[in-house]
Amino acid sequence: MPVLRTYRVFISHAWEYHDDYYRCESLLNDAPYFLWHNLSVPRHDPIKDANALARELHNQMRSAEVFLILAGMYVAHSDWIKYEVNFARRIGRPIIGVRPWASTMVPLAVQDGADEIVGWNGSSMVDAIRRRAL
Repeated sequence: MPVLRTYRVFISHAWEYHDDYYRCESLLNDAPYFLWHNLSVPRHDPIKDANALARELHNQMRSAEVFLILAGMYVAHSDWIKYEVNFARRIGRPIIGVRPWASTMVPLAVQDGADEIVGWNGSSMVDAIRRRAL
């Protein structure tokens, strides 16, 4: 079997909706023949100071090859997620929006910022990461 590439992925998410983040992380971890390095800033390892968080986000996102944004409607009210989308655009990282399971609505910030929007399942996310990663 050939050596698998490891993809560097940043997952944008709202800490208040951490279940979605952990579910996404699980789907990627369980995907067959897919290796990835998680560059996100998860709830269980938070950074409290806004300036320190911005610096850490910049460092983490610069290392990422692709940016996933969990597109729950809470995104419309999250300044940090909007900040992350704008920064990803500024540094030229591809953005993949992940539509919540059984949802038809996607926040405008995701519609406008994403290069692609996929469904809430591991194979859709993995296929998009493989297509879009730098």
